[in-house]
Amino acid sequence: MQVVKTVAALRCAMELFRSSAAGIAIGLVPTMGALHEGHRSLMTRARSQCGRVVVSIFVNPLQFGPQEDLERYPRNLAADLALCEAAGVDLVFVPTPAALGVADRTELTQVVPPDGLANVLCGRSRPGHFQGVTTIVTKLLNVVQPDLAFFGQKDAQQVAILRRLVADLNLPVELITCPIVRESDGLALSSRNQYLSAPERQQALAIFQSLQGAIAQFQAGERSAAALLEPVRSTLSQAPGLSLDYAELVDPDSLAPLQTLDQAGLLAVAAQVGSARLIDNVILQTRRPIVAIDGPAGAGKSTVTRRVAQQLGLLYLDTGAMYRSVAWLALDRGLDPADRLAMAELSADCTIRFGEPVTPGGEQRVWINGQEVTSLIRTPTVTAQVSVVAAHAEVRRALVAQQRAIGHCGGLVAEGRDIGTHVFPEAEVKIFLTATPRERAKRRLQDWRDRGQTDLPDLDSLEAAITERDYQDSNRAVAPMVKAIDAWELVTDGMTIEQVVQAIVARVP
Repeated sequence: MQVVKTVAALRCAMELFRSSAAGIAIGLVPTMGALHEGHRSLMTRARSQCGRVVVSIFVNPLQFGPQEDLERYPRNLAADLALCEAAGVDLVFVPTPAALGVADRTELTQVVPPDGLANVLCGRSRPGHFQGVTTIVTKLLNVVQPDLAFFGQKDAQQVAILRRLVADLNLPVELITCPIVRESDGLALSSRNQYLSAPERQQALAIFQSLQGAIAQFQAGERSAAALLEPVRSTLSQAPGLSLDYAELVDPDSLAPLQTLDQAGLLAVAAQVGSARLIDNVILQTRRPIVAIDGPAGAGKSTVTRRVAQQLGLLYLDTGAMYRSVAWLALDRGLDPADRLAMAELSADCTIRFGEPVTPGGEQRVWINGQEVTSLIRTPTVTAQVSVVAAHAEVRRALVAQQRAIGHCGGLVAEGRDIGTHVFPEAEVKIFLTATPRERAKRRLQDWRDRGQTDLPDLDSLEAAITERDYQDSNRAVAPMVKAIDAWELVTDGMTIEQVVQAIVARVP
């Protein structure tokens, strides 16, 4: 693990990373140090999805107000570096304020987020805080230029602001939000927990207990914001040693207050316990579950996913068909699927939609730019180009945006190679469906024969091609094919389709 302190050295390291392993994904985990298991979970997630992982440790003076705890904020660089090394981090950036160019706040270009996001919730009692956050995060994204950046759900307002920042400034990075990590008694991990005495720590448990009260109300069918907030405010107003800053139910993206919860709501709390200001939150969702089925080609994902969706009464989202559609469109227009620029333009200017199969259990109908391509995208010619097209980061970003829009309200079963890790990391059920390359080659050949296709490759050649495709998909720069940390792996050799379907359905709550 390398440790650098200057922007010049960090930029040099990034160039060396990219030149020594072309096409790798770089993940960034920005932190303020005082690292704990919550930070480790971000690093672990980054390690699972990226070829190189960079962690920044910087106590950002721009996000502290005049009366806040900048000087006494916990710092333990030796322990932080040890945790980073144990988590498999490749490089740690530990700059000073002068190294990042923020030592003088009076003459500094800053990034100002929208008032509607920055001046609500924590922003009301911490004026200028999120301007300081966005300025430093923009600097880090500019210098590191990561493919993915990882943040914790505990800082939900920060996540919402940074998502808007990335969208509004067209920054080429994907933000990944990771779940809150809690102690066994429910207390959300925070660097500021170090401020708590033993009695204060017990008092702080009232925050999580109040959220549990709201969750219970929600699960009982309550959708009124006032009714959901009542147990939170009641619990916290009676908690000894705790001063409530706010408890609100807002839209997770716009942070606008909700009167009624129709789809999803962020129930966020901030309170003072002793000298520590603590925040916590929970997402309440009315949507039906998302089932994410990942795995390599030929594992039977499409057939299984269709049947699982049919049995559960959920929408089937065939993401593989989307990449096949782009590959078909490229070939139809005489474009080279390996031409990155052409594929970026093509995928950014296409619209894919799905329809019900002609017959129950049949292939889902697919249109691209208004033309139906249901059968056209399943030929060996198109299949041979799918991984080439999918390897382009621009294609993946364009199609992932369409996939997420479709899945915004939940209630779907999706299959692909990065559904649970990248597209729907919040999916309630994640399956990694696989089989040996030999088994998958046999299945693919039989599928083509059943479709009446001729001039097929021999089994050994197809097995080699499948193995090579696995390698390409597992080593692409953006969203490589890996098993999600919380996914269940199901090896399907020797299993019938029906056995696989039933095994998955049994895991859906």
